[in-house]
This record gives sequence, structure tokens and C-alpha cells, in this order.
Amino acid sequence: MPQPETITIMNTVDPWRVPVTVAQIPDTGLHRDFEADRAAREAIAEAGGLREVLSASASLDITPKGGGRIHVTGHVRARIGQTCVVTLDPIENEIDEPIDLVFAPPEQIPDLSDLVDEAAESATEIPDPPEPIINGVIDLGRLATDALFLAVNPYPRRPDAIFEPPLETADPNDHPFAALKALMPDAKLPAPKKKPGRPRGGEGG
Repeated sequence: MPQPETITIMNTVDPWRVPVTVAQIPDTGLHRDFEADRAAREAIAEAGGLREVLSASASLDITPKGGGRIHVTGHVRARIGQTCVVTLDPIENEIDEPIDLVFAPPEQIPDLSDLVDEAAESATEIPDPPEPIINGVIDLGRLATDALFLAVNPYPRRPDAIFEPPLETADPNDHPFAALKALMPDAKLPAPKKKPGRPRGGEGG
């Protein structure tokens, strides 16, 4: 079984580059297994805002279609290091993202995009818009990197992590009638005393 080739980073714009010249793709198609080396993994982590990328590899089939179009299918697999959003502990996650894209010459992109728009207006399944073939080359590494980033969980958390909002002590004065209560006296005023009446009966003497 052939070992996957190790790809070295070529620039800082695309951290993982695996260029394939379209003119050199045979009519029967070809298969590519490739793996990112340490430098490429570090660049992928930096570009994707990840704590680290422990491994990243892809297995792709490249098949020519009519009109100069190329169909690329396969998977990108990776193990990435992230930080739990609840506990802030370091965690690792596995990625296995499918790839299914069509590449086409740039002059065909507008017409093919119109077909995608027409499918969106109908009940048929909406295909992915085609990607342009740049200068006769398809960059499989960039395709794999984009798929990897698409699969990253933006809010990673440990399986046992539970978010508990901070407890707040209930304020007895914090209720709808608190303001009304503040306007009321703390105790009832005593009832006014009655003046003593004169004794009944005539005065003596």
C-alpha cells in the first residue's frame, strides 16, 4: 500500500498547497493521498484560529468531465486541538469532512452558476457552485484546507462540560411592588384619642 506523500508549505497565503496541473490528468482520472507536514499544520492552525493541528490528511479522486471540467471527490481527515468554551481546558476533536466539488474553466463559471440558481428555484437538489480552474491548476491542498475549516466547531466543549450561569441572590425589595412599598409608612399611625367627656348629671353644690 503506497504511503501518503508529505506536503511542505509553499507560502503563507495558502498554508497547505498540493497543485495538480489539469492538462496532466489522464482521461481515466487519478487518485491522490497526501498529508500535511509540521510546518503546514502550524500554518493551518494559525490561519484557522486553532490551538494546534495534530494531523491532517486527504484522500481525493480527480475525474475529468466534459467541457474541461474536473470532478473532485473524497475526504479530508484531521485531529485538531481547541479550547473548551466552558472550562477553558485544552481538548482535541476529530474531523472527517467529505469533499464533492466540480472545477471548471473560468469562462464557464457564469453559465454554470446560472444553472445553480435555476436549481435553487426548483424542487431539485441544489448543487454546489463550481470552482474556477486557476491558470490550468487545481490546488488540492487549498481545497482540503477549506473543507477542514468548514468542519471546525466554532464553540468546542468537553463532553462533560456543563454551563451553569452564576447564581444571583434574590433581592426581597426587587419585586413589582417595591416602589409602592417604599412610599408606605413602616407602621400604622395610632388612632386619634377621643377627648374625655364631661361627667353626666348635674354639677354638685
